[in-house]
Amino acid sequence: MVKSKLRPYSPDVVQASTTIKKATVPTDRARFMQTVQVAADTTKLTSEPKDSNQPFTVTLDENSFRSYRTETPGLDVSVTKENLLEWFEQMSLMRKMEQAAGALYQAKLIRGFCHLAIGQEAVSVGFHSAMDKDDKLITSYRCHPFAVLRGGTVTGVLAELLGRQAGMSNGKGGSMHIFTPTFFGGNGIVGAQVPLGAGIAFADKYMKKNTVTFALYGDGASNQGQVFESFNMAKLWNLPCIFVCENNKYGMGTSAERSSSNTEYFTRGDLIPGIQANGMDIIAVHQAVKHAREWALADKGPLLLEFVTYRYGGHSMSDPGTTYRTREEVQRMRSTQDPIKGLQKHIEEWGLASEEELKEIDKKAKAEVDAAVEEAKKSAEPELRDLWTDIYYAGTEPPFMRGREREEIHHY
Repeated sequence: MVKSKLRPYSPDVVQASTTIKKATVPTDRARFMQTVQVAADTTKLTSEPKDSNQPFTVTLDENSFRSYRTETPGLDVSVTKENLLEWFEQMSLMRKMEQAAGALYQAKLIRGFCHLAIGQEAVSVGFHSAMDKDDKLITSYRCHPFAVLRGGTVTGVLAELLGRQAGMSNGKGGSMHIFTPTFFGGNGIVGAQVPLGAGIAFADKYMKKNTVTFALYGDGASNQGQVFESFNMAKLWNLPCIFVCENNKYGMGTSAERSSSNTEYFTRGDLIPGIQANGMDIIAVHQAVKHAREWALADKGPLLLEFVTYRYGGHSMSDPGTTYRTREEVQRMRSTQDPIKGLQKHIEEWGLASEEELKEIDKKAKAEVDAAVEEAKKSAEPELRDLWTDIYYAGTEPPFMRGREREEIHHY
């Protein structure tokens, strides 16, 4: 009989272990409340811009990044007038699209679930600005801006929300199921997109593609077991996958501090290094994503990114967003840390465009969205026969498919 090498139970041993643990865990909750600078307008001009195509340097606030087991991205960022105006235009367009979706939902033309990203435009546009066209991205249900930026259209998104044939999923996917060749959704199961993202990165590495996959999730999904399992496999296999936590402070109606014992999400990858970044400053987002992409392409394996951001609306259209936070908090964020206003301030102060010129860009964005709304409304709803399509990848359909009842058979 093999004798156990385990020590017998002793209350003294347990007490000693508990005491050590308490000594190593900070009792001050303020440690968990520390975060990066989240103002949208603290970036400074370092070198004067000469013309629209000539790069110039700006310097981010020194508190734009924090790091875990790695260095932070550089604070000096090279940009052009064209870059900044394009980012302003794209953020304005994304906000107008989301506002239109909200209005259509309130008019009961959009049914079901609808999660808007108003306030988080710097994350989606900043992400796209630093990605290669062949890089992959997968996210959760707050996905509309990513769908447009990664190859879709405003009309395609709005038509999909309306359940029309002109939608990006032919009107059958809805808000959470929109895709492009480099955008893998829109996923409704909390946290489920994280292992899918790791799988996409695995496939690209297996096929020797020089691309990076970005798997996004919210602070509300951060405690899912499948998230940590994905971290482990990605590190074990050295996958070119960047895991990104969009920390907008609230998982549905629960604040991060009430749901997570460690709210420094960028430190939760164990051996995977992490970076926390200001998600309200698009220049900081661009720099963080650029840094992360270069990390993965250098075969350093996965990296955790956390963007500290904020949503102005509720979790979804059914959530007023004011039962778990004050109206004053939301208004303060809107008035002092808005990503679009922050970039607008930079553009004007740096002499890149006037207030009137930026208003004209904003007007064009609204006109584009208004036209997209009308086009989407004109599109027909899917027909009954469309229920049998888009189930299998083209060419892989079975000979027949059974419907709701045994006698209901569709032959392909």
